Amino acid sequence: MNSILDIIFLRRNNFKNITASIKDLSTHKKVDQIFKAIKLNSTTGEIRYVGGCIRKILNNEVVDDIDLATNLEPQEVCEILKNNNIKFYESGIEHGTITAMIDNFKFEITTLREDVETDGRHAKIKFSKDWKKDASRRDFTINSIYSDDAGNLFDPFNGKKDLENGYIKFIGEPDKRIKEDYLRILRYLRFYSNYSKHHHDTDVIKKIKINIGGISKLSKERLFDELKKITNIKTLEKLSKDKTSSEIFLMIFPEIKNLDFFSKLKPHSFNLTREFDFIFLLTLMILDNSDNVDYFLYKFNISNKDKKRIKLLDNFYRENSSKKITLNDLNKIFYFSGKQAVIDILNYKIFKSKKLDLKLKEFKDHFINKIIPIMPIKADLLMSKYKISKGKILGDKIKSIEEKWVENNFNISDQEVENILKN
Repeated sequence: MNSILDIIFLRRNNFKNITASIKDLSTHKKVDQIFKAIKLNSTTGEIRYVGGCIRKILNNEVVDDIDLATNLEPQEVCEILKNNNIKFYESGIEHGTITAMIDNFKFEITTLREDVETDGRHAKIKFSKDWKKDASRRDFTINSIYSDDAGNLFDPFNGKKDLENGYIKFIGEPDKRIKEDYLRILRYLRFYSNYSKHHHDTDVIKKIKINIGGISKLSKERLFDELKKITNIKTLEKLSKDKTSSEIFLMIFPEIKNLDFFSKLKPHSFNLTREFDFIFLLTLMILDNSDNVDYFLYKFNISNKDKKRIKLLDNFYRENSSKKITLNDLNKIFYFSGKQAVIDILNYKIFKSKKLDLKLKEFKDHFINKIIPIMPIKADLLMSKYKISKGKILGDKIKSIEEKWVENNFNISDQEVENILKN
């Protein structure tokens, strides 16, 4: 009966273009296989899109991840996926989430839930059959919009209207919702920066500041994951220009020293930022010629590869902040540290410059498609031609020849080799 009432009273037929976009999503991402499997293998089962993918379609954004909600329990979902040869793994089955995989694309399928108990970072839940109760436990109205694969919306808290009008509203009492999960403070900043068309609600900001200490209860992994979602040029620019948002953000991430970089971007800098990935944007924000980078890397779990990349840029500008960059400097970095290091250094320099430096751009164009060369002088040649025995002397000579070769823009003459061997 509830399901019938949902259809009659709460679902909304959307505009034709939105309906078309949702239908296209179903076929383009092959998620229609999951919808068909649920419909054909369960007489009572329902499944709907939910959250970010619907919000993005309504706002004409690119959909980059797809979340689904169902009234079936996790084990039922697993059985249906298995019987229909759809790969899956139990990514969070204790909380009702199964991750299905089709053509290497992931779809999170979560059973409808109700919160039984919360402590600010975790929730004890029970599974439900009630779509509105599931919507009630979500954070903001704009994230509590559901749709079937035909584009029929179920929007119990008028999230579509709030999205269109630029309002970021908590579902229920903000203080209560924040205390359930303190990560909602950061999520509020992200959604406000991306979608709001109004000043902050003073009561919401008051509740956020009262509860800001609860952030310390969150795991560093959850905080860092949310930081990744915030760290894109569009969000950072808006965040940095809003005094209230930036104040709260910096309370949570005091290691972010250069947020103001994004509030006053020059045209050449703004255009350049379109190329920047998360790690480079992060480096821009934490690099300040102190031990701040080291502290950030200690505090958060970042891959060794990304740590190395951040530290290389940090070390370079600590040692060369006022030095003019030469092609010789860049050749050494290119050969010994790789192309990414050179591009990062040049991007940083171009980004910080008051106007576009054509010489730096020329350097970047030079290296962008360049392949790291192979040193032509090998140990075997020195041993056979110059009768140098294996050992420390041979190693030292090879190293000296390599340094000269790099310094000469990856060229070295026989005479230069002989001069090095004589000394």
